[in-house]
This record gives sequence, C-alpha cells and structure tokens, in this order.
Amino acid sequence: MTMSIDERATDGQATGRHAVDAATDEEFRAILRNFLATHSPGPRPRDPAARVEWTRAWQNILYDHGYAGPSFPREVGGMDLPFSRQVIYREELARARVPGPLGTGLGIVAPTIVRYGTEEQKQNWLRPMLRGDQVWCQGYSEPDAGSDLQALRTTARREGDEYVVNGQKVWTTRGEQADVLFCLVRTGTQESRQNGITYLIIDAHAPGVTIRPLRDLTGGTAFAEVFFDDVRVPVTNRLGEENGGWALVRTSLGHERAAGAMEQAAAYRRVLSELVALARERGLTADPGVRARLSDFEIRVRLMRYNAEQVINDILARGEPGPGSSASRLLITAFEQDLHEFAVDMLGPDGIVTKPSEQAVQRGRWLAGFLSTRASTIGAGTAEIQRNTIAEQVLRLPHDPAMPPR
Repeated sequence: MTMSIDERATDGQATGRHAVDAATDEEFRAILRNFLATHSPGPRPRDPAARVEWTRAWQNILYDHGYAGPSFPREVGGMDLPFSRQVIYREELARARVPGPLGTGLGIVAPTIVRYGTEEQKQNWLRPMLRGDQVWCQGYSEPDAGSDLQALRTTARREGDEYVVNGQKVWTTRGEQADVLFCLVRTGTQESRQNGITYLIIDAHAPGVTIRPLRDLTGGTAFAEVFFDDVRVPVTNRLGEENGGWALVRTSLGHERAAGAMEQAAAYRRVLSELVALARERGLTADPGVRARLSDFEIRVRLMRYNAEQVINDILARGEPGPGSSASRLLITAFEQDLHEFAVDMLGPDGIVTKPSEQAVQRGRWLAGFLSTRASTIGAGTAEIQRNTIAEQVLRLPHDPAMPPR
C-alpha cells in the first residue's frame, strides 16, 4: 500500500503534511534528516545492474513517503516546497549521500511538462517519473549537429494520428536504462532550422528503437547512441505544438542547467571537505601552495551555492531559470575540472593509480573524477554556448547574426 507524507510517522512521532507545513525551516531539516537516517538505502552497490535497482528502489521510497519532487506541484506527487526548503532538501540529501534519480527527466523535461503539458500528459507522465517507475532520458544531440540543435536531422513524418520517426541521437545520458526518450525531431524542412522542430515523447522500447552504450574514458557506459528506424509515435505524445518545440527546448535547457546547480553545490561542499581531509591525512597542508589552492576552492564552492540560490529564485519569480543558469553551469564545470585536476596533481604518482589496484587512493575516485569531468564543458550545452548566452543576454553584447534569434 502506498503511503504519503500525510500518513507516515517516524519513531512514533507524526510528521504528516500539516506538521511539515507548520514546522520552521530548522524543524523541517530535522524531520528530513530523521527520515533519511531511518530509510537509508545503504551503501552503493558495485555491480552496475544492482546499482540501477538500488537507485530505483530509493526513488520509490522517496515518492511513497512524500519526499520526491521538492519543486513539483502537489497534485502530481511533488512537495511544492518554498525556496528555503528546497535549499535544505538539496543540502540534506547530499549530506546523506543517497542516490539521485535515474536518467535526466526530472531535471529537464519534467518542468517543461509542468509548464506546457496537457492535464492528461501531466498525470500520465510525471508521477511515474517522480517515483522512478520510468527512467526518462534526453534525445537532443546528433552526430552532425552537436550543440547546434537547430541543425538536427532526425525526422518525424505525420501519418494520421502518428509520427514516423527516423534518425539518430548521440551522447544520451543513461540511455541504456531508458524507458522513455524526450526528443527533438524535425517536422519542418531542413532550412526551417528552429522553426521546424517538434518535441516528442518516445517509448524507448518501441519497435524500431535501438540503443547502444558508448564507453567513455573511465571505462563506464554513462552515454549511449540511439537509432530510430520507422518508429511510430502517437500524436498525443507531442509536447506543445508541431513546429513549436524551440520555445520548449529553451525551457528544458534552462532547467537542465539549473536543476543540477543546487545539488552540485551541496555535493561539492562535501567533496571539497573530503579532499581537505585527505590533504591533512597525507601531511600536504603544510605546503603553502596546497593551502592556497584549497582556499581558492573554498571560495568558489561558496560562490557556487550563492549562484544556485539565485537561479532557483529566478525560477520561483518568473517560472524560468533565465540566462543566469548559464553562468551557474559555467562556474560549476570549471570548478569540477579544476578540483579533480588539482587532486590528481596533489597526490603525485599515487594520483594516477587506477581503481582495480589495491594501492589506489580512495579506490581511484580522484582519477575517475578527473577523467569523467573532461566532458563537463560539453554536456548541457558547451562552455562556448554558455559564454554566448551570458554575453548576449546578460552583458547585452551584439547578437551573432549567423545564429537564430533567442
């Protein structure tokens, strides 16, 4: 039987919705911290398949107890928390080291569905996504388009009440686990650029969909390539209007950059503290150069949080992250690359010992982080895209005439 926050109790003390609403922020923090301690999912499994099920089970627990979707409306199963509590929520989940959601749906397409979806689409799609019953993954990038989404070539031809989709997507994060793909497809001519793009929701298990994992520098398969061969998609799976997908893309991309901002700020607060502890343990903090770099990272991780708070404030005030999300994204990607590069350098020869070796420092986590963050300035729009957005929409510099209007 599914239990909601209205019904649940912890250690015999009622913590229903009314109690949470009436609590102060610090009381809410205590309630949440107690819940996370009581329902801890345990250590992260090493086996990839077991890790997927462990993550899915944790998302089930959050949803069933009313602790999923801190920013989502209550009518679709979210918590609808005010700003201060969203910050607390992100901080406490990072502190508890519980897994984040599978796929990329909650941070990217879910806010777009909330804003542009029909009531039927909201009810059909958001609850399974929040609970982790369906893993949603993004289908934007293509081999010949890259970050130039207006140049995408995957086509969707309308036949009655269906679209027939053909083409290829690449760099689909967690695509191997996907149940549903939210995709950009071309319903106009190639020359129509952003004016001929439509937003479709596609069953990842439908006939004609092929998903192949891509191995990255760390040896993992966090990314995949996706092929569509005459895949039939109901018109009811279209989000927004035909050829009107570009406005939705901008909402999705803004939320993609914003969604991870507070989570990463909280996570990197913990990661930096662990790096400082490692430096002390190895006697490296006596080096003035090491202390100076760690101090610099301390300043930057605090700025990361302030930026994330500003982005969330923008969403609450205007319903959109705005161009500030690009600044936040750029700050985070540069930080995580610099942090892991410094960690590997600080450890010297020990920093390049890989995970299988017994001599690997902390199971090679810093080297794995160094390798995986090489792609940070590509994901969610390249660093060049973020700089263009900041230049044009924040600094009001002249727009590049070669690019479509924003």
